[in-house]
Amino acid sequence: MRVGGAERKTKETEVRVKINLDGAGRVRVDTPIKFFNHLLTSFAKHGCFDLDINARGDFPHHISEDTMIVLGEAVERALGKKAGIECMGDAIVPMDDALVMVAVDLSGRAFPDIEVRFTKRKLDDLSSDLVTHLLQTLATNGKFNLHVKVLRGKNDHHKAEAIFKGLGVALGKAVRRAPRKGVPSTKGVL
Repeated sequence: MRVGGAERKTKETEVRVKINLDGAGRVRVDTPIKFFNHLLTSFAKHGCFDLDINARGDFPHHISEDTMIVLGEAVERALGKKAGIECMGDAIVPMDDALVMVAVDLSGRAFPDIEVRFTKRKLDDLSSDLVTHLLQTLATNGKFNLHVKVLRGKNDHHKAEAIFKGLGVALGKAVRRAPRKGVPSTKGVL
């Protein structure tokens, strides 16, 4: 089993994350930010990851940001040397009026490129401007390329949820075992 865990304790937050990349979509996400919990649950369910997150802190910005730092670290630890994985994955995900494209490359190089616009300032109890920042934080700390583009959509909730569903699907494809590939790089290392 490819399981990774990480923790972060600061004066502002305390976060613990454990992820099993070979899971069945069993999720326990406990933060004080309900919409963030919903997005993380969608990510894990659609990626078929077992995910256990417990996060507490002072402000929603700090809690969600530190959670994504720790989640990125946990994913990287679970991947180990990355030998025998697909390495790249993508998804085009519809959710009612929203249509989102997500692509990842577990190259060991962080490069987030996120194209999303929201019309509302808040997505329930999460600031909408945090979504881009949280995705950038995850990719940076997970050391992978992450491209996200909202192709269409009017409902901000649907756009955000489709992004996290797509992230789960794309990452689930990228971590899939492909033993014949060996190290998925022409360099021989990631």
